[in-house]
Amino acid sequence: MQNEFIINVVYLISAALFIIGLKLLSHPSTARRGNLLSAVGMLVAICITLIDQQIVSYQWILIALAAGSIVGAVVARKIALTSMPELVSLLNGIGGLASLAVAFAMVVGGSLATYIVVILLIAIAIGGVTFTGSLVAWAKLSGKLGNIIQTKAMVFKGQAIANSLLVLAIVLFAVGISFVPQMTFLVFVFVILCLALGVMLVLPIGGADMPVVISLLNSYSGLAACAAGIALNNNLLIVAGALVGASGIILTSIMCKAMNRSLTNVLFSGFKEVSSVSTKIEGEVKAISCEDAYYVLEAAQSVIVIPGYGMAVAQAQHAMKELQSLLEGNGAEVVYGIHPVAGRMPGHMNVLLAEADVPYELLLEMDEVNPRMENYDVAIVIGANDVVNPAAREIKESPIYGMPVINADLAKNVFIMKRGMASGFAGIDNPLFFKDNASMIFGDAKDSINAIIRQFAD
Repeated sequence: MQNEFIINVVYLISAALFIIGLKLLSHPSTARRGNLLSAVGMLVAICITLIDQQIVSYQWILIALAAGSIVGAVVARKIALTSMPELVSLLNGIGGLASLAVAFAMVVGGSLATYIVVILLIAIAIGGVTFTGSLVAWAKLSGKLGNIIQTKAMVFKGQAIANSLLVLAIVLFAVGISFVPQMTFLVFVFVILCLALGVMLVLPIGGADMPVVISLLNSYSGLAACAAGIALNNNLLIVAGALVGASGIILTSIMCKAMNRSLTNVLFSGFKEVSSVSTKIEGEVKAISCEDAYYVLEAAQSVIVIPGYGMAVAQAQHAMKELQSLLEGNGAEVVYGIHPVAGRMPGHMNVLLAEADVPYELLLEMDEVNPRMENYDVAIVIGANDVVNPAAREIKESPIYGMPVINADLAKNVFIMKRGMASGFAGIDNPLFFKDNASMIFGDAKDSINAIIRQFAD
């Protein structure tokens, strides 16, 4: 009884570390400490669980811990921020696979009460969908399987019917396994069906919606862990899974709101055969040189920078920080307007700018900058496209009509840094490029910003 009390107290400490760590992650200045606290909590949880289960042979466990630590350290150091969304997706998938493996081993390992079997089957289903769904999301984001899995929505005739039959088969097999769990063959088929469902659910979702899918899959991985914790009677696993599941759902809801779309629309719009009207935007693009941009910036008193995925690709955040310092030294106010879905994952731009030591107080949300946009002398759009597209306000036929965007076009001058005239991730034209107050600075964003910096130096 005393040992059980001590174990539960340690579990409580670990859960507290998770919660405190999650709270600290809400601010860049404390995020590193929060990550460390959460990692310590997980290490303590693993150690006490091994003691709780009275595991005698630790050889393979220690090997797995060492291997995982080495892989994690190498990946964390080498991964580029542009590839972070794909990494998060893979980690979600691994979490789902772990829950699936634990639940599968318990189902086929011995006789269990029917309600425990049902809970384990739920863990297998969610874990399987999370694993393969995350792999498809990774493929769509990375583009490394472009010939097999395309970034755009992949839809075929009768897909909704096929998915419905797949879900029905999963339910029927779950019922069968609940009555005869000793039939291992049924469990294997059940696992395969769940893995197939994960692929089928994510294939029809377009690349522009992948950030929402990633956060949802993150929630799924937490729910799978929570179900496994209930079956294992492990309170800490229940708490950790519930935290991940709840935070993932909240983040998904925030992102859907930022895109003016419902979660149902994101997940199932690919099944509908909708021919969205694509309005061709026509006009004259005004290109300017970095020297001309310097003259405008040199006279500016207020500047807003609106970053997007293109800034991450060009790794222009450090150059932008240097330009910010020069502008501030020249008497200008410089702030950053961050759209909730800018980049390829939640908080992508915040992390990118924090890496360049941009003060967090200068990172303003969309609702803070839009009311005062007309007062900014210059808006610098770096690699952003869809999140500054005025078609969301002006063109009812546009697929993004109604989506809240940063109203960069209302600034007195708009400088748009892009390599070319290609459309954004949503694949639609942007009327901003043709506005009278907008000018294009073509080329690599980092090179363009450095060219402007050299003008200040001269």
